[in-house]
Amino acid sequence: MKLLLKNAFVANVFTDEIRKQDVLIENDRIIGVGEYSEADEVRDCSGLSICPGLIDGHIHIESTMMTPAEFAKAALIHGTTAVVADPHEIANVCGVDGIRYMLQSSEGLPMDIFFTAPSCVPSTSFDESGAVLTAEDLKPLYDNPRILGLAEVMDYPGVVKHSPDVLRKMKDAKAAGKVVDGHGPLLRGRDLDTYIAAGVGSDHECSNAEEAVEKLERGQYIMIREGTAARNLESLMPLFDPKYNHRCLLVTDDCHPADLLNRGHIDYIIHRAVNFGADPKVALRMASLQAAQYFKIPDMGAVAPGYIANLVLVEDMETFKVKDVYVHGKVAVKNGDLWGQVTPKVDISLEERVRDTFRMKPCRAEDFVIREENGLCRVMGIIPGQIITHELHEEIDFTVNSGIDLDRDILKIAVIERHKGTGHKGIGFIKGIGLKSGAIASSVSHDSHNVIVIGTSDEDMALAANAILQMGGGNVVVDKGEVVARMALPIAGLMSDFPATETAKFNYHVRKAVHELGAPHNVEPFMNMAFVSLPVIPALKMTTQGLVDVEKFERIPLKV
Repeated sequence: MKLLLKNAFVANVFTDEIRKQDVLIENDRIIGVGEYSEADEVRDCSGLSICPGLIDGHIHIESTMMTPAEFAKAALIHGTTAVVADPHEIANVCGVDGIRYMLQSSEGLPMDIFFTAPSCVPSTSFDESGAVLTAEDLKPLYDNPRILGLAEVMDYPGVVKHSPDVLRKMKDAKAAGKVVDGHGPLLRGRDLDTYIAAGVGSDHECSNAEEAVEKLERGQYIMIREGTAARNLESLMPLFDPKYNHRCLLVTDDCHPADLLNRGHIDYIIHRAVNFGADPKVALRMASLQAAQYFKIPDMGAVAPGYIANLVLVEDMETFKVKDVYVHGKVAVKNGDLWGQVTPKVDISLEERVRDTFRMKPCRAEDFVIREENGLCRVMGIIPGQIITHELHEEIDFTVNSGIDLDRDILKIAVIERHKGTGHKGIGFIKGIGLKSGAIASSVSHDSHNVIVIGTSDEDMALAANAILQMGGGNVVVDKGEVVARMALPIAGLMSDFPATETAKFNYHVRKAVHELGAPHNVEPFMNMAFVSLPVIPALKMTTQGLVDVEKFERIPLKV
């Protein structure tokens, strides 16, 4: 079966040129680009541009709060035909079972969903996760052709200090011919040299161009991230310079469902980059070919003979408005609408295991009382648009509202262990969320995904935590003793079992409810909250066992 797409403007990502050409497809492959006249089916594409399907080189599907099938539906209409996903969110909850679930639930979809093997489960020794994955657990995964590498090596102190376990994981990946992804926020100088020399090939945590250039100069690929909480594109626009752009990828990392459906996916990053002055042809190459090249995905990421026919037809290269999408030569999106659906089969017992992940006990208001004397305390400071935090020092009066001070935007934060029923809680203070009333809670708290709560009173914090327990995971907003918005995430406490559009609506409503309680619109409270428990991103983070100074990589007391 031959399909001929005629009279289109074809984007060549090898030369950054656009020419009026025909594209001839047989089965799932492109067999010709040029002038052709005969085929079993001919389609006139006058006025349209044909681009390679977009590839997100670093994403956590669980962070979209959708199953892989629903994620595919949401992303396909935006021209994404392939992703490289790190399933370490669900792996931290369910271990190898979580990885198997992601593989099974993405099998046979009209999207190429590849994975990397999670390198840090848990991310550090400070975390209490639902599982621990050793090098021996990961090694068999490399036999699966959809596993392309070792996922972001967040334990960069372990690499720098030559930790045997993390180095063994890297050695096994490289021996299997796989890539090793990095995660080294603000890592510079000799420590960076040691990290890269160990075999780490990429980084997606750069928050400024100077840091990114230093890593590029040492041979790393840089993934330019524009997600929901971490929005680094504007500060990394210098990387679109010809000196650097050939080793850069466009990625989302973590993207909430409402943003994915309403704003877009990689297409949104292309459009935004063009608005900042980027050449759309260069942005397209960074969003397609270079991801395929870095991850060693054969015959993907270009409109050229012999390549897989993953194609996006757009009306305008600058706005990147998607009209049609072909995946392996078959129509997946037509006139902006999905064309056909697939529902993967998941083993019933596996499905049951990933839905049974809570062992925590109900909370009481007194569980959130901090028994300290008044004085100078460490407070986590939120930075809008970033997932790094500041360490602030603030005077706290524990005799007034349990230490919470709304006039100074000092709220209470707690992280509660939920996997093993240990009862461990880390409690402290956070500034920058902006709540004036109520509390918010979530079972999405990177990467161990314990229950995290931020509130203006101990009573509302207890109510919010208990609502999460009752739902078996999710996001919740409470105010004055009542639940005002909720979003259930019963699959590992991370993903919804609703269709993509419904999941996006729930996501919109819980986020709207938080802003109605005072959170500023330049802060994404649930996404920012999810990252303040991740002790591999500077500077100050909260875990189930208390505060962690990420730069010193040690636990520290609340009091200064």
